[in-house]
Amino acid sequence: MAEKKYTVAIIGCGRLGQHYAEVYQALPNTELVAIAEYNPERLKAVGERFGIDALYPDAEAMYREMVPDIAAVVLPGKYIKEAVIASAQAGVKGVSTDKPIAARLSDVDEMIEACVERGVVFAGGNLQRALSEVQEAASWLRAGDYGALRGISLHSWGGEISGGGCQHIAVLRLLAQAEVTEVIAWGKPEEALKRDDDEDLIINGRFQMSNGLTCPVFGEQTPYRGIDVWTDDALVRWDWGPPDIYQGFDKSGARIKVNRPYSPLQYPRFSYMATSILSFLDVVENGGTLAISGHDLRQSLEVAIAAKYSALWGSVPLALPLEDRSLTLYPRAYRWLGGDQSGRSQSYREALEDPVFPNS
Repeated sequence: MAEKKYTVAIIGCGRLGQHYAEVYQALPNTELVAIAEYNPERLKAVGERFGIDALYPDAEAMYREMVPDIAAVVLPGKYIKEAVIASAQAGVKGVSTDKPIAARLSDVDEMIEACVERGVVFAGGNLQRALSEVQEAASWLRAGDYGALRGISLHSWGGEISGGGCQHIAVLRLLAQAEVTEVIAWGKPEEALKRDDDEDLIINGRFQMSNGLTCPVFGEQTPYRGIDVWTDDALVRWDWGPPDIYQGFDKSGARIKVNRPYSPLQYPRFSYMATSILSFLDVVENGGTLAISGHDLRQSLEVAIAAKYSALWGSVPLALPLEDRSLTLYPRAYRWLGGDQSGRSQSYREALEDPVFPNS
């Protein structure tokens, strides 16, 4: 029998949405059947580029005519909630979205509740937590290959803690095998700390983890940019890409980098976008745990919000989950409003001709 094909609609087809379309068209068990995009020129161009005739101005118009198996919501943050809930209510099998998932915690709560109530798989998207090597390194740690965890640290967490910072928190929770239970933070510069958004905000602090470890947070430049976790014998270092593994010490006391092979990527040209989507499809088909979920996106946002308000309120300790679900942290305009509204619009020709990856 032929492998089951899932029908897929992309809701929001800017640059990242086009990347989703490229991946879904490359996979053997998915069929891209519809695109919803508010910009009529871009909608026309992307429809031509991917050979899609079912073109709609928004999710509501699409769901009046058809319900795909999978909805990929790739909208600016301001519009994600409405599209995710509409997808769940329409009866899709699974819906995914990207970071940052919202600005207000209560909005994410509503999205998750809508999906849980209807049995809809709610996946996250293009985060390095889904990179196969990150998942594999985490599995080695869970299996106890290197012994019990002794320490964790986070490096270069600044500039945009709700956007790029989501990457750090998602990987931190995975490699540490723990949740952040308390945040104490210091923020600068003062003008960035007092704004509603987090552009140029530098956060230093410490996270208390549910496994009993304390994670120092370095907001400014260090020799590294990601997450370190270590045991008595080994160090696992994620610095944007496949984690490096260090095991044992040389005569000077420095850790020795070891070459433990990772399993090869099935779709290397798409990297963690493909592994995220493959995980999503597998959970829709078979159940199980997502490489990146809507819950993971909520946890990242919640840590970012807690850090912002801890710093703003004088470095007070804030316990997670936060009681006040109305707390809000906006990302920079490009993430919140999209390129058309923030001076980074995409031309018709770019949407028609330019693949995200030239070789894809």
